[in-house]
Amino acid sequence: METGTHPQPEPEPARNRWRLGAVVGIVLINLVIWAIAVLFLGVELQATSGPGSTELEAVPLGAVVLMSLCTSLAGWGLLAVLERLIRPARTAWTVIALSVLIISYGGPLLGTGIPTGSRITLALMHTAVAALLIPVLRRTSPTAAGR
Repeated sequence: METGTHPQPEPEPARNRWRLGAVVGIVLINLVIWAIAVLFLGVELQATSGPGSTELEAVPLGAVVLMSLCTSLAGWGLLAVLERLIRPARTAWTVIALSVLIISYGGPLLGTGIPTGSRITLALMHTAVAALLIPVLRRTSPTAAGR
């Protein structure tokens, strides 16, 4: 439902269902990306063990699930806090989310010694999280005018 140029936010139970759906969707999308890359394309998914490290570690399925879940819930949590503190929270949250996305590409794209298949797969996973989470959380966040 829209009034003027600003979409009206969903009531809280519907908003939380959309947000939870996005979190679950992100986990599922990254599971599919991992399965296609590792099981079908034979990518030996690896990442550096930390910032500045040259040591590579395998990225198992459990790590994909855990990181997808944690980053999505952290994004949701940050938006919930911002919605209580500032108006319009969605603008501030979107700037933060896009900044985190750009910074997150540093690991897969700039990490030393990461194989090309791993770089592409990890960058695709980061993109998938942002492509689903940012629009859903933005859409479900009230505007300053909508409060």
